[in-house]
Amino acid sequence: MDTDLHDYLAVGIGPANLSLAALAHPVPGLRGAHLERRADFSWHPGLLLPEATLQVSQFKDLVTLADPTSPFSFLAFLAARGRLYRFLAADFPAVLRREFDQYFQWVAGQLPALTFGAEVHSVDFHHGAFHARTARGEVRARHLVLGTGLTPDIPAAFRPFTGETLFHSGEFLLHRPETAGRRVVVVGGGQSGAEIVRHLASGPRPPRTLTWVSRRPSFLPLDDSPFANDLYTPDYVRHFHGLPPERRAGLLEGQKYTSDGIDLHVLRDIYQLAYQREFLDGDPDALRFLPSCTVTALEGDPGDWKLSLSSEDHRAPAALAADLVVLSTGYRYQLPGFMAPLAARLRRTGEDLEVGEDFSVSWDGPPEHRIYLQNGARHAWGVADPNLSLLSWRSAVILNSLLGETRYPV
Repeated sequence: MDTDLHDYLAVGIGPANLSLAALAHPVPGLRGAHLERRADFSWHPGLLLPEATLQVSQFKDLVTLADPTSPFSFLAFLAARGRLYRFLAADFPAVLRREFDQYFQWVAGQLPALTFGAEVHSVDFHHGAFHARTARGEVRARHLVLGTGLTPDIPAAFRPFTGETLFHSGEFLLHRPETAGRRVVVVGGGQSGAEIVRHLASGPRPPRTLTWVSRRPSFLPLDDSPFANDLYTPDYVRHFHGLPPERRAGLLEGQKYTSDGIDLHVLRDIYQLAYQREFLDGDPDALRFLPSCTVTALEGDPGDWKLSLSSEDHRAPAALAADLVVLSTGYRYQLPGFMAPLAARLRRTGEDLEVGEDFSVSWDGPPEHRIYLQNGARHAWGVADPNLSLLSWRSAVILNSLLGETRYPV
């Protein structure tokens, strides 16, 4: 027996591969290695605002929907930390994101298969195994699981200017910008943009002006209705996966606000803050909203930006001046650089990877050695793919495929 050969290698330790590790932990004889370049676990640290909450149920944790008896559930975390009764009594309308981050870190601290501070430089396949080259040496495995997450999507007009006064919203708390008395523009009408607007407008030292710009026709709420939530079930995503690519693309656009809308209570908070600033503080220009606007160009110097706007609304200005610009412009999947040796061997439809029923990517290598994709197949699996909703189910599907048996009912 080759004792140096792992059954699988998972690269990247975010919630997706952390879920995989938690469900794999009790499987007898399964040898998995999870590698992460960061020194420890962190979940979107730049967006862990004090008041930010989950957009999904706490039952959609790392394990519960695949194994309700798992010792790695959010409920088990609350009990282990001695806060279960207090959590129930607090009756939060939604779980604070900081608490879910604590839960993730608690699980990560119990799983010996995880190795942090181990950056993967390249992965290739030869002699019947995947070979990952890291600063700590080589790791070999029968299967590969990619879980490196999404990349901030920064529009081309902004890319040459990113820095301390212009950055993606995912880096907000990492920069910790001083905003008091400054002109701040937030670009992008999704949840993260809304959370930053609320955070800045409600702080003790608010900006001199805070302008929220979005291409959307309004600042639209999350569709959290029961029928919308049916899109986040195994039955529906299997149906979606079986549709032709052009049909899937059309559905994705129509279902956008079931995942990319804003929590209603956040919108209410922002509107109430704007009301107070205008009518109680007598400052109608402190908080401005510009829907149906597109930023077409950017010029100036750090700390003195000029954003050119295009809008069909005659009330919108042609340009905005800003000291600080925060880009809440979303994320996209990008094949990690360490996959360069294998990139040409992966099958695509257009620019999209072909992802099968077990989340394995089609490739020209031996079919008994598979490359699984976590959180990178929205085009193939729908709006639920980058969401926490089916985290444990997807991990269970991958594990069943790895094992060649139904370890978890899916």
